[in-house]
Parts: sequence; C-alpha cells; structure tokens
Amino acid sequence: MAMQVAVLGATGSIGTSTLDVVARHPGRLRASVLAAGSNVDALLDLCRRFEPLHAAIADEAGYPALRDGLRAAGLATRAHAGAAAIEQLAAGEDCDTVVAAIVGAAGLASTLAAARAGKRLLLANKESLVLAGELLMHAAREGGALVVPVDSEHNAIFQCLGCNPDGTPATAGLARIQLTASGGPFRGRSREELADVTPAQAVAHPKWSMGPKISVDSATLMNKGLEVIEAHHLFGMPGERIGVLVHPQSLVHSLVEFTDGSTLAQLGLPDMRTALAVGLGWPERIRSGVGGLDLLQHGRLDFERPDLDAFPCLRLAFEALEAGGTAPAVLNAANEVAVSCFLQGRTGFLDIPALVEDCLQALPAAPADSLETLLDADARARAHASDRIARARP
Repeated sequence: MAMQVAVLGATGSIGTSTLDVVARHPGRLRASVLAAGSNVDALLDLCRRFEPLHAAIADEAGYPALRDGLRAAGLATRAHAGAAAIEQLAAGEDCDTVVAAIVGAAGLASTLAAARAGKRLLLANKESLVLAGELLMHAAREGGALVVPVDSEHNAIFQCLGCNPDGTPATAGLARIQLTASGGPFRGRSREELADVTPAQAVAHPKWSMGPKISVDSATLMNKGLEVIEAHHLFGMPGERIGVLVHPQSLVHSLVEFTDGSTLAQLGLPDMRTALAVGLGWPERIRSGVGGLDLLQHGRLDFERPDLDAFPCLRLAFEALEAGGTAPAVLNAANEVAVSCFLQGRTGFLDIPALVEDCLQALPAAPADSLETLLDADARARAHASDRIARARP
C-alpha cells in the first residue's frame, strides 16, 4: 500500500519539490492531502494532477473557489479551509507522513499536531523548532513521531549519524556539528557595501531556488542562525558545539565530528529533492530525480569563516540560543517582520539585524514553559518591531 503523504505548503518551493519526488513513485507514495495558504488556482492545478483525498486552503475566503473548482474538475477531493482544518488533517487518518512546509509561525500548530499523532514528520518549517523546539521534540517523543529534517544541512547530519532501531538519529559519540552556508548573494561584501542592496538582489540566491523570505534570510545569514537553533533541538547539541562554515560551492551540506576524531560529511548537488527523498524513503534510498555529484567537474571545495560584522544576524542567533527561553521566539518574530518590511521596500537591508537586536534587548528572555508563553513572546516581538518601523519612517 502506498504511503499517504500530506503536503502542507503544497504550492511553495518545498511543496513543489516534494510532489516531484512523489510523482516518481506512483506505487509507493501518494499525495493524499494538499494544503496551501491563499493560492486557490495553484492548489486546484495540483489537485487535478494528484487527485488527493483532501485539499485545504488556509485563507477561509478561498473556500468557495476551492470547493467549486474541485466540483468543476469532477474530483472527489474534499475541500477544507482554515488553520484548524489543516491541523486536523495533519493529525488525521488519511496521511502517514506530513511534509511541514508552511512558512513561518503559521505552520506551528499543524506541525505539533502531526508530531503528537506520531506521523513521520518531514520538517521544512524551521520556525517550529526555533519558536517551540523543546515542545515539538517532546511531542514527537511522546507521540512516537519520526522527525526527518528537510533543510539540506540538518538532513545531511541526519544521514551522517545514521539511526537507532526506532529510526531516531544515533547521536552516541557525537562531538561537534559543522553547518555549511553558501554565504548567499553578498558573500565577501563589507558592511558598508550592503547598505544599499535591494530586495531583488537579496532574493537572487546563487545556488538555491527558494521563496523570497528564505532567500533574504540566506542573504543576511539569519537562515544559518535559525539552523543553529534547529540543530540544537534536533540533535541535542549545545551552541558551543555547533559551528558554521561558509562553503560557496554548496556541495558539502554539513559535517559531523565524532569523539574518535572521525569527521563525516554529506555531499550532493544543491537540490532539495535529495533531502525530501531521504525523508520519504528512510531508511531505504529512493530516486529523487537529482543526478550524482561529479567532483572532477566542480574542481574544488572552499571553506571560510562567516563575517559576523557584515552579517550580524548569525551572531544574534547564537546569542538568542544562549539566552534560551523565549529569546529564539523573539528573534524569529522580529526577523519575520523586518524581512517582510524589507521586501516591501519599507526598510533597508541593514535595518533587519538592527531591528532584531533592538527587539532582543527590549524583550528579555523569559522561561518558555508553555506554547501560550511562546506565542505571547512572538506577538510582543511582532508588535514591538512593527512599532519601531512605523516610528522610524519619515
């Protein structure tokens, strides 16, 4: 029987890559649930192709168009709308595996629901770990869920570690993790040279095809900072045992150092379908559509230290991890607001780390003892950041 796969964020870049892998294995994988934010037309196109059992649109205003579009296409797919419906589908009986690719804190509830229900959870929503990592990993342990990270860096670590009999990462003997970063489109530029960069320049990633928000995070190195926090939760590593190396070729996705002095690295072409195929097939290997790596063609592998003066977001992420509690939630929320305003042309590129640092200083870390506390910290950070931006505009 085919594995039933729920793709949350089906119309985004991760969702598109997931469905590409699913389509390569018609007898093994089936897209049973497709969920999107507000793009009804794109969701309908996917439904016509994959004929899922369920389709959900987060924007409830899109429900009539989704329902009518499914009927017009002659599909038996059931229409749903709203965040609560997506949460129920993620925990429901019509999926075995959940690909959590809804961007931002909006994806937290459905991700937690899938973890509590014991699903195989392909985690592409980094905010779930940054905002509520302890809660999510506890829910996964209690529910018996297998969390397979989809970020190429964490997926590389997952592969290098291998797994325990229950499928969880085998961290015995793990000494240190080294995450790699492409350096983004502005690698090598000084802080002064970054003052006038535009949103169009920031989203033009040299290696990866990603959405605008993630692309900007890569350009500021906040993406790598968030990944440091993720690695802490996924693999139980303290911040001082997590390093970052800039690797412009984006062929080495991460390195793992063990107590015996061995270092293992996972290499591959920069294509998210590899990580998704690992998650969908694990512990078996299945075809992803990605070709093998010809090292002779690429010629060389370079590694550099990250420039924390030009890209302070990485430093801020390490500081938030060290502070603990609600600090990572504040970091993440402030960054989301700052990046959104930058993409709208309302703030400059260097205003992003400045705003995040201001929020971290204004909202000191408190114990993260519940989801409500974390969501409150998220809301307060967003309000503070929005207020600072509004007051700074001429």
